[in-house]
Amino acid sequence: MTRPVPIVPSLLPSLGILLMTLGPAPAVPADEAVLAKGERVFRNQCRGCHSLTPGVHIAGPSLHGVVGRNAGEVADFEYSRVLQESQLVWTPEVLDRFLADPDALLPGTRMVFWGLPEDARRPLIDYLGHVGAP
Repeated sequence: MTRPVPIVPSLLPSLGILLMTLGPAPAVPADEAVLAKGERVFRNQCRGCHSLTPGVHIAGPSLHGVVGRNAGEVADFEYSRVLQESQLVWTPEVLDRFLADPDALLPGTRMVFWGLPEDARRPLIDYLGHVGAP
């Protein structure tokens, strides 16, 4: 039977320093097949209203850099009041909820979209994160 190794309190500061010097874990590259599927979803479902070029808006705002961005804050685009006041950050989880049913998450949004099935949302979100990465 294996016994747990006790952590000696005097070693905790050294352990913390060691972990800080290691830095964050490297990002795992997205699977190329997933990105290809996400690109197809964007092309078929999003491109008519959104561009991926910074500052280029169509009926909806540019989606370049959308993952991690504050909702309703792209310059030179007039958002609905509900989106401006939402205080949402477009994390992958929030994007997933929004893309499933925009009206359920933000009643009153001007986005005319009935939602995507689950198997299309994750690849799209991965693709948007990939193409909008700095």
